[in-house]
Amino acid sequence: MKLDDFNNIDFKNAGSLPTPVKLVLLGFLFLLLVGLGYWFMWSPQIDEFDQAQSKEQELRQVFVAKKNQAVKIEAYKQQMIDIEKTFGALLKQLPDKSQMDGLLTDINQAGLGRGLEFDLFKPGQETIADFYAEMPIQIKIKGSYDDVGAFASDISRLSRIVTLNDISIVPLNKDTKDGPLTLEAVAKTYRYLDASEIAAKKATEKKGKK
Repeated sequence: MKLDDFNNIDFKNAGSLPTPVKLVLLGFLFLLLVGLGYWFMWSPQIDEFDQAQSKEQELRQVFVAKKNQAVKIEAYKQQMIDIEKTFGALLKQLPDKSQMDGLLTDINQAGLGRGLEFDLFKPGQETIADFYAEMPIQIKIKGSYDDVGAFASDISRLSRIVTLNDISIVPLNKDTKDGPLTLEAVAKTYRYLDASEIAAKKATEKKGKK
């Protein structure tokens, strides 16, 4: 086979071409068809296949994540039950509106029971939060170091939540350190809101947004 064999090809008489030339032409035609097929048919399908593989991996990851969540769902349910029990126990430590007077009396009695003298016991304005109200109580008491300490301990052991804040303790007589003390503090207690108060709060918030 020579180069002249390709220069003098007569395609009208292709059947009479030498066999080597036919093989070369067939090989060229085959490569041309493969290239055109790849460009117009296979290449888009390959891209779609790659995208499908990527989507498959993404779906597998989602499946694994969902499966892990499903496996842990019982643990989550139990955790929610435990949280609700804890929340319920804490909520029971908050009195309702009707019990606030009794709680204020308990705080007062905690001081009187220790022999302390109240110079000030003044409930303040309530602050409304999400589901509870906070009431500050300004107190000023006089008594011995041991009695003041016992009063603070009694407050912490009340069945309802009461905290002492902004505490200031100074000797009643500045000339002696062993005499009675004066304690000034803000006792904060909390109560939960009843259904009507929560509804009124939500209505007020809705009006504020409008």
